[in-house]
Amino acid sequence: MRTPRFVGVSLVAGLVLSATAACGGGDDGGEETASADLKGVTLEVAGPWSAGGGEQTNFQKVLDGFAAKTGAKVNFTSNGDTLITVLSSKIPGGGQPDVAMMPNQGAINDFAKKGWLKPLAQDAQKATDENFAPIWKTLGTVDGTQYAVYFKAANKSTVWYRPKAFEDAGVQPPATWADWVKSAQTIADSGVAPLSIAGADGWTLTDWFENVYLSQAGPENYDKLAKHEIPWTDGTVKTALKTLAELWGKKEFINGGQPGALSTDFPTSVVNTFKDPAKAAMVYEGDFVSGVIGENTDAKVGTDALFFPFPAVGSTAPVVSGGDAAVVLKDSEGAQELVEYLASPEAAELWAENGGMVSPNKNLDLAVYPDEIQRSIAKSVIDAGDNVRFDMSDLAPASFGGTKGAGEWKILQDFLKNPADVDGAAEALEKAAAKAYE
Repeated sequence: MRTPRFVGVSLVAGLVLSATAACGGGDDGGEETASADLKGVTLEVAGPWSAGGGEQTNFQKVLDGFAAKTGAKVNFTSNGDTLITVLSSKIPGGGQPDVAMMPNQGAINDFAKKGWLKPLAQDAQKATDENFAPIWKTLGTVDGTQYAVYFKAANKSTVWYRPKAFEDAGVQPPATWADWVKSAQTIADSGVAPLSIAGADGWTLTDWFENVYLSQAGPENYDKLAKHEIPWTDGTVKTALKTLAELWGKKEFINGGQPGALSTDFPTSVVNTFKDPAKAAMVYEGDFVSGVIGENTDAKVGTDALFFPFPAVGSTAPVVSGGDAAVVLKDSEGAQELVEYLASPEAAELWAENGGMVSPNKNLDLAVYPDEIQRSIAKSVIDAGDNVRFDMSDLAPASFGGTKGAGEWKILQDFLKNPADVDGAAEALEKAAAKAYE
């Protein structure tokens, strides 16, 4: 089994996490949150997770733990990919939930500057200091004020595959992009679609682009593009799009071809790879794929399902990460207590033990993860150095990098439909980015 060479924590473009970050293990774990008496209190929580991927189910277990601890009633609403749009429409009228789990760093910055987020109380800040490496507090801080706690991290540089499909085709997990393209052709020639692509969910396509771009163009250009200091019509962007087209441009490489990919959502892309009978040999996405496998198929992670690091396009393999952060939208009774709870090892354990989640909480005992693959990924997150970059689309204004049917999501879907139009895609990306960054 291959394990990732680099798995990292989220970094704001240009920020670097010291390689001396504390290692997990839990022996000197942080203090548990106080048990506030919140009987009679009802809290509304919104997030992006849906039941289809198992994430909503697992997060509900965390909320149930808080309810059992405090007596509060907690209702969760999934807004899926429209979360940022829904919150933006509700907040001005006062109809927002008490707490939101936000997956978009750019939106957190935007919401804070608009005055839509409430500064975290001292206890929540203290819990962050005790349980996380300093970078996570930096990520949750805007203009010197902490607004967010990063509850969940993700390594978005993993490719998941069926060992049987590789064995039948006589290929090994590739370490370079060129080898990946060759392996895909060999697998296709064996009569199996190499890739299942979740083209119906535009965010997965941004992750594809970011891994290729980071490895090929390098961290410095990645940081510049993330801040729109270079245009999306830059030669480095066009080169990355041409590289993507080497896999996206061949219909025999994709389950259902390009039209099939564009009608396939993320959970289905995973199921299509690991169900029996399977429709593809590989699916690219983050470490959270393991949770979808366990929730929706009979495949066993570690035997029927393995992963390899996203292959190096340039001289080094890419390391792209993301995360979901809890923010307070209403200074209601219990909201701050919930966010403080989410900063505790106790809360992280309730999801981590069920799989499909990597916690950046350094005081979470790694033994709680259900298998060695997830323990390895989680330990690497805690031990990570400065080779990672935060998901670029999450750093961008939400109108460009985080809105369903618009901006980067929609343009990359159009590019998947027609991978030959590199110039048109680059021009459309730049037009949308320029408007969003104004």
